[in-house]
Amino acid sequence: MADPASYRPAPGTIPAQPGVYRFRDPEGRVLYVGKAKSLRARLANYFQDERGLSPRIRQMVHTASRVEWVVVGSEVEALTLEYSWIKEFEPRFNVVFRDDKSYPYLAMSLGEEFPRVWITREKHRAGTRYFGPYTKVWAIRETLDNILTAFPMRSCTKGQFNQAQSAGRPCLFGYIGKCTAPCVGRIGPEQHRETALQIVDFLEGDTTGIIRARTKEMMSAAAAEEFERAARLRDEVAALEAAGERNVVVFDENLDADIFGLEADELEASVQVFFVRGGRIRGQRGWVSEQIGGMSTAEIVAELLLQVYGEQDYDAVDPRRANSKAIDDRMHTRTDAIPSQIWVPELPADMRQIQEWLRGRRGDRPVHLKVPQRGNKAQLAQTVHENAVQALQRHKMARAADITVRSQALEELREGLELDRAPLRIECYDISHTQGHQQVGSMVVFEDGLSKKADYRHFIVRGPEGNGVPDDTAAMDEVLRRRLSRLISGAAADDAGGAEDEQSEAMLDGSGEVSGAPRRFAYHPDLLVVDGGLPQVNAAQRVVDELGADVRIVGLAKRLEEVWVPDEQFPVIFPRTSPALRLLQQLRDESHRFAITFHRKKRGQAMTRSVLDDIPGLGPAKQKALLTHFGSVAKIRGASEEELRGAPGIGPALASAITKALTSD
Repeated sequence: MADPASYRPAPGTIPAQPGVYRFRDPEGRVLYVGKAKSLRARLANYFQDERGLSPRIRQMVHTASRVEWVVVGSEVEALTLEYSWIKEFEPRFNVVFRDDKSYPYLAMSLGEEFPRVWITREKHRAGTRYFGPYTKVWAIRETLDNILTAFPMRSCTKGQFNQAQSAGRPCLFGYIGKCTAPCVGRIGPEQHRETALQIVDFLEGDTTGIIRARTKEMMSAAAAEEFERAARLRDEVAALEAAGERNVVVFDENLDADIFGLEADELEASVQVFFVRGGRIRGQRGWVSEQIGGMSTAEIVAELLLQVYGEQDYDAVDPRRANSKAIDDRMHTRTDAIPSQIWVPELPADMRQIQEWLRGRRGDRPVHLKVPQRGNKAQLAQTVHENAVQALQRHKMARAADITVRSQALEELREGLELDRAPLRIECYDISHTQGHQQVGSMVVFEDGLSKKADYRHFIVRGPEGNGVPDDTAAMDEVLRRRLSRLISGAAADDAGGAEDEQSEAMLDGSGEVSGAPRRFAYHPDLLVVDGGLPQVNAAQRVVDELGADVRIVGLAKRLEEVWVPDEQFPVIFPRTSPALRLLQQLRDESHRFAITFHRKKRGQAMTRSVLDDIPGLGPAKQKALLTHFGSVAKIRGASEEELRGAPGIGPALASAITKALTSD
């Protein structure tokens, strides 16, 4: 039996959003399907002390070899997808649906003389329209109650109807106004059928027009001072609005669509697709491609559609499945067939040609490529994209955690850069600013191919006069001089950035292990990486030469992913699938992220600064007292020294300093 710790995901890699998860055995069979309001919290329960698990779950986690998950937009979507997957995979450790449970529907028997509306779990009667399915019974009961308030009609069984006809008395619903009592002739067959058709229109999605008409009728009744009728119409409008809210599961029940999400970088792309059938999420699939080659999003989408829907086993013609166990496959396109709509993050350049090709693959039925722009469709598309982002992150982390891959990357760097030994400690630097303002630098550290967040550092770029530097090259010059100067002077006992710089990321957000020992660099760096091409690398090398530091410098140019060595005419070219190039890219991206995060923090602080911050002796407490006393900075600026001294904590000297600072400003 497998040890659950061998495949337990790192807690930080599991999203906290709602979703559905699957445990699989070594052969890939699904053992268990579950849903969660928070995937992170729920999955943590499976890897706790075994004594806290039930015997069934304990056996499941020892039988499984991996766990995977899909993020969805809400708990209702998670419930629906869980149900679909349990029906599809029949996991041996799931017991919830052993009784072949199905979802309830709202049915309308249009084949009868007097149509009837009721709740059912069956879908086999001829001449009957079915609406749903609903994921919760209480929701469909509230929907029916609201509908009967706005559209009184028959909801009784045939036996009850015949009994009321014979007795000449309606049932309770006829007396309380939720049925027009056609059984005793209060309304004719034509009028009753018209009411039934109105309910059908409402359930099919024509809610706005019906509610608008009832609202207009209510306003007319109120204007004519028919207040009892207006009150009744008001209650009907409220009931219709409530029913419309309950009636929505995900989308319209006739919607069949494949929704694609894409997240790509220079070397890899992650693709996720959600299958929506009958307005509900019915399944999911994902891929990671390792050879992108600088392709645009539109180009990736074009290649993706051709590969996915060009598969030989992709059945696109027959929309039915006679032996299906899933409730949607009898009425809607299967998840392994081409639907009428395909949503993509960006339309390909040859969209018309691809649509024609998909039309031929679908049996001469049209296929529409769309980009969701707003509303629920855009929200679902964003959810699919989030799944693609997380899948790419998991893929990269899995590669980084592989000691064989890390060793290969370091050895390739040694050979490609002609180093004396594999670079066990690599530092990467980046600069971030907004048009020359709030200039900051970052340093990230990788040891043995893994990030060491305890050694990350921020740098505030001040320049020779304290007001910044003219460009990124000068900023990088200052950052490297501060780092290497401390290295040469015994940096092992000092912080790389000095007291004025920010602490490491581990110290800021609690990630990583930080002891009470003084902050220090553990080792002399074997390699320094800067973001840029040959000019940036040569500028960095001049700093190394001037300071006499024994450190190798390389640069990674983002456009073509070329590795530049100082004073060399041509770059070092690593294969695009090379572990060495992936490691350098990860370093560069991490340093960029770290710099951007710190820059945004400094920019936010600058935006909230006040002119009072620069006045010596005026701290936060006295600033608050001044603003409370006068109400605004403008009133403080217009106050005399005598008036300023009237504020709490403001003496003559400080009042004079405030007046001088604000008037000179």
